[in-house]
Amino acid sequence: MQSGAIALLLGSFFILIFLGAHISYAMMASSILTFFFLRLSPTQVISALVGGVDGFTFLAIPFFILSGDLMAQGGISDRLIRLSDALVGWMRGGLAMVNILASVFFGGISGSATADTASLGSILIPMMVKQGYDVEFSTAVTMTSSVEGMLIPPSHNMIIYAMAAGGISVSALFMGGIVPGLILALALMIFSFILAVKRKYPKGTKFSLRYLAQTLWQSIWGLGTVLIVLVGVITGIFTPTESASIACIYAIIVSIGIYREMKWKDIIPIIKKSIKTLSTVLILIAASGPFGFCITYLKIPAMIVQGLLGITSNKVILMLLINLIILLLGTILGMASIIIIVTPILVPVLQSIGYSLVQFGAVLILNCGIGLITPPVGGVLFIGSGLSGVSIERLTKNTWPFLLVMFIVLMLITYIPGLTLALPHSLGLV
Repeated sequence: MQSGAIALLLGSFFILIFLGAHISYAMMASSILTFFFLRLSPTQVISALVGGVDGFTFLAIPFFILSGDLMAQGGISDRLIRLSDALVGWMRGGLAMVNILASVFFGGISGSATADTASLGSILIPMMVKQGYDVEFSTAVTMTSSVEGMLIPPSHNMIIYAMAAGGISVSALFMGGIVPGLILALALMIFSFILAVKRKYPKGTKFSLRYLAQTLWQSIWGLGTVLIVLVGVITGIFTPTESASIACIYAIIVSIGIYREMKWKDIIPIIKKSIKTLSTVLILIAASGPFGFCITYLKIPAMIVQGLLGITSNKVILMLLINLIILLLGTILGMASIIIIVTPILVPVLQSIGYSLVQFGAVLILNCGIGLITPPVGGVLFIGSGLSGVSIERLTKNTWPFLLVMFIVLMLITYIPGLTLALPHSLGLV
């Protein structure tokens, strides 16, 4: 009966996905079929459904999404671009460096790769093309650098992972993502500089301390959002959920009262946009409750643990296999879907080999970020194509060298624990 239930659960799920059903509906339908097959109480479906979103930590997700949308619409993008230009624009291929550094700043506010690409890309891609950069290169830099923001706090995807893994410290995950995010930015900057020298891309404006001080002063209010989250969480003054709500209030004050590029009437459309984003995440998390219950009830994680350890007990090879599996899933599933589905399955595997769940958080997020740039369902890839007018096929062909750089960074944070864990350890979070 167990094998039949597993076949029904996974078979119906993948069939529905293949037929084009949304993943949340596919999870719900396959879960309900399995519940009836196992003759379990229907009330357990409702209990698992509600249990998926019934938690104080979950409240941080809508607040972080809203604060990111508020700051994105409040004039912060232009200021971050000018600050980045003052810092690195003078280099060969300066606008590419500006693009990457701006994603570090913007990602620390929005935590969203799609928001980063849409907001910064709409400004920087035309600007780079006008100054003599190839449109494919400009778009590839914009897309790949957007992934930095999912590692650098605040990241609502880290919160989803913390919930799916069963109570990992969000503060530790936030701190653990900072160094990997900065390493990714540095690696992309080095590679972009090499290409810029090879292709003779132009230099930017000459470095000026006066211009740097001016742009820093203009951007400091926007960057304050990051300080609210980091300082509050590190010092324990407030929880990630509380910091997210405070960040929303701060974002409204800065956007309307200081930058004055947003009016009170603009808040309602922004809230509607945030709710639309949140509803997708909320439905997915809720649907994952019954699906996860079935996976646990049928002891699928234990089977996968035995299966993977049966292939090899070598920690290095095992982590490589796990990375390849997640990268493959990234080509067909969305980011939140992968986090919710694979985390409960892989946690027992990771615990059996003594692998840190905080370190794996950064590994998983970067894996999923690469998936956002790969066809056929890469959300960031589609946004980049829409902004630049370059076809998906041509864009994919020109982006693979950047993806290779990202894969190298992925291997570094997979096998060097200190890159992720040193900062949380020093702050006593793990």
